[in-house]
Amino acid sequence: MVTGPKLMVALAATVVVAALVVVAAGAVIAARERDTGQRTTAGAPSQHTLLWTPGACTSKNGSRFDLTACNGGHAEVLAIAADPPGLDGCPADTDEIVRVGKGRTACLQYFLDPHPGRPGGGGGIPRAGDCLGRDGRELPCAKPGWYGRAVAVVARMEACPSGTADALAMNDDQVACLGSEGQVPVEGECVSSKVLRVPCASRPAWARVTAFATSGDDCPAGSDRYVTARGAFRPVTCLHLLSK
Repeated sequence: MVTGPKLMVALAATVVVAALVVVAAGAVIAARERDTGQRTTAGAPSQHTLLWTPGACTSKNGSRFDLTACNGGHAEVLAIAADPPGLDGCPADTDEIVRVGKGRTACLQYFLDPHPGRPGGGGGIPRAGDCLGRDGRELPCAKPGWYGRAVAVVARMEACPSGTADALAMNDDQVACLGSEGQVPVEGECVSSKVLRVPCASRPAWARVTAFATSGDDCPAGSDRYVTARGAFRPVTCLHLLSK
């Protein structure tokens, strides 16, 4: 049996051992906490896989778009649509369309100006207010050379609204109904030999439009010639030559 001072020494030794055990246990707990934090950080990419979904962000590398963190991106995914997206597949303010897999496209909008998807911007989905070349390709309205401005985009030519001066077939079975702006021929105005509207006093002026008809036999008196365009909105353009 331990008594007196020897007992006090034994108790002190026990306290020291206990303290060491507590310290050692604390070190193990802290190490586990640090280790868990490191594993969580290292595993973040696999736990947060970047996917082509609405709200995702992309960066632009040349003509290619790659998914990225939103704090360093150039554009946001507004919607995922079919490929091709069709008439109502992408929102109206879509700036860019990117193919992201078989049968899928992503509708993107840039974070900053300029926004090509806005009416007249020259990119995105062709909508009312956009300007088009004669081949149906969208062009910026602020630059010269476009053929006409769309007043509507419809599924078939017969659906163009009244007041449509011409119509262009585009990709994906869509039709752009054009107003009388740009180079669209208008009755009473002059055209070049390529049947593009030009000022009558200009050098390229070749003929004046007398009427639009369904056949050459329907052209009015005073028409010297007519041009036909198979499948066009106005199949026959009747002309009076300025010089013969």
